[in-house]
Amino acid sequence: MSQAASDRYRSVFRPGLFAGQVHWVTGAGSGIGRCVAHELASLGATVILSGRKPDKLERVAAEIAEDGGRCEHVAFDIRDEDAVKAAVADRVQHHGAIHGLVNNAGGQFPSPLAAISKKGFDAVVANNLTGGFLMMREVFLQGMQREGGAIVNMTADFRNGMPGMGHSGAARAGMANLTQTAAFEWAHAGVRVNAVAPGWVASSGMDQYPEAMKPLIRNLKRHVPLRRLATEAEISAVIVFLLSPGAAFVTGITVPIDGGSPLGDAAHPSPDHAGTAPYQGFHRAVVPEVLK
Repeated sequence: MSQAASDRYRSVFRPGLFAGQVHWVTGAGSGIGRCVAHELASLGATVILSGRKPDKLERVAAEIAEDGGRCEHVAFDIRDEDAVKAAVADRVQHHGAIHGLVNNAGGQFPSPLAAISKKGFDAVVANNLTGGFLMMREVFLQGMQREGGAIVNMTADFRNGMPGMGHSGAARAGMANLTQTAAFEWAHAGVRVNAVAPGWVASSGMDQYPEAMKPLIRNLKRHVPLRRLATEAEISAVIVFLLSPGAAFVTGITVPIDGGSPLGDAAHPSPDHAGTAPYQGFHRAVVPEVLK
């Protein structure tokens, strides 16, 4: 590897954990997906990076190669059924099997329910639910039903609804339920299906929101009992565990990773404090501009 040990991914998992395995990460061009791809590659996996924008995937692929990892990338839209079928068929033919899928791709925009058009609602559901379903189904049908494997889906912190993003909350809740159904129906094939529900994460996605939301974003940590936002590496670590042999008896669950933000109530506010020490495993993490 070309970098010093201190400049490599500092995973809590043992080296070589996924050696000889192929893991697919959707939405791998930025944010949490980029981080997960780096950690999986650092643990020996060959990582398939996918997303809609080739340039973003190429940048992440170059980073992983510079760090000594193995990866490849394929650009397509997970909402396009034919494109999903073709991409999975091509990679399965090349590798023989896909051992893990991280269904990370998604996206939404802030809006109260009354202002969301049908087109906007449909687009968010397609991004966060339908596209993930298509990836799950094809990876299962084209390989995992014979070889087994693990799938980790991305949801969000919707335990108290998602005011201001009701379209995303509906889609994410649907993904949590879909996770349970798939875990039951595909268990016979040795396929485990779980999900993670991140809360507020200090990720590049925060810079995509409009200027009016920046003061709100900077104040989010005051609504978290741990008094800080998550790092991307803290989300990735849970995903990697769910893909790992250590989670061999774990299926059909959604793991909240939210610092306890839905807990408590207005009558019992949590006290201010210095916050817990974050896990900074990702050596290439970048602080979002809005938080600088």
